Amino acid sequence: MPSSVLRIHWPDGTTSQATSGSAWLEAARAAGVTIPTGCLGGSCGACEIEVNGRMVRACIATVPPARSGELRVELASDPYW
Repeated sequence: MPSSVLRIHWPDGTTSQATSGSAWLEAARAAGVTIPTGCLGGSCGACEIEVNGRMVRACIATVPPARSGELRVELASDPYW
């Protein structure tokens, strides 16, 4: 599936656009949203976000394509971070 521009709904109520295949941390930074990070290698889980109900590690994941053209992001809540 070719890259497409998606509307992203962030936990703080803002929306932004990002291209599918772009890095989650870059998409968040461009939107002014801070995603907590730890190891930046995918092993610690500090950067876990929920994207349309699916957990991903933002430091190693990319924005997926979506048929609807929209994604809803929630920050994972870990009491240890």
